[in-house]
Amino acid sequence: MSEKFFSPATFAFLRQLQTHNERKWFETHKDEYEQRVREPALAFISAMQQPMLQVSKAFDVVPKKVGGSLMRVYRDTRFATDKTPYKTNVGIQLRHQAGKDVHAPGFYIHLSPDECFLGVGIWRPDAPALKQIRAYIADNPNAWSNAIGGKNFRRWFALTGDSLQRMPRGYDENHPHAEDLKRKDFIAVHNFSEAQACRGNFPEFCQQRFLAAQEFIHTLCDALELPF
Repeated sequence: MSEKFFSPATFAFLRQLQTHNERKWFETHKDEYEQRVREPALAFISAMQQPMLQVSKAFDVVPKKVGGSLMRVYRDTRFATDKTPYKTNVGIQLRHQAGKDVHAPGFYIHLSPDECFLGVGIWRPDAPALKQIRAYIADNPNAWSNAIGGKNFRRWFALTGDSLQRMPRGYDENHPHAEDLKRKDFIAVHNFSEAQACRGNFPEFCQQRFLAAQEFIHTLCDALELPF
C-alpha cells in the first residue's frame, strides 16, 4: 500500500532539489517530480478525504494539482532575499472552508529532508482574528485550558510560534493564560520521522494525530465564530 503515497524516492528527489535548486535542472527532472512527489501527494490527499470527516467536516481536502490542498512547488521570490525558485518540501494544507489563505485555521502536513511535522491551528492571524482569539482566551480561560490541556494533545503536540515580549494592551498580566495572550501564532506541531511518512498507514497516522488536536482547533473556530 505504501507505494500509493510517499516513499524514500520522494525524499531522494527533495534532496536532489536542495542541491540543484534551479529552473534548468527542475525542467529536466520534471517527470521525476510528478512521479515521486506530486502524484504520491495527490494520492495521499485523496486518501485523507474520508478520515478527515471524522475529525471535522469544515475543512477542505482537495486533491487537485493547482488550487487544492497541495501547496505549489514554486516559491514567491518577489520580496525574498533567497531567490531559489523551488520549495524543497511537500506542503499540504487542509484549510477551513471559510479561509482564503494560510492564515485561516487548518491542518498542515510538512515533509522535507530536514524535518517532517504535522501542524494544527492558525499561523499569523490577521489583526481582527488575532483580537478575537485573544478576547476569547481572556474571557474563557477554562475552555482554553481544555483546548491545550488534553492528555492526547499534550502527548503529541507542542505549542510554538512567535510571541510578543510584553502583554498586549488591555489584558491582565496575571491572567492564567498570560503567555498565550502574547502569542502572534496559535499553532501546535508534532514531529515525526521520514520513515513514518513512507508507511502505507500514513493517512491513518495523520488522522489519529489530528483527532488528538480536535478540541484545540474546535476552540479556535469557536473564537473566530466559524463552524466546526
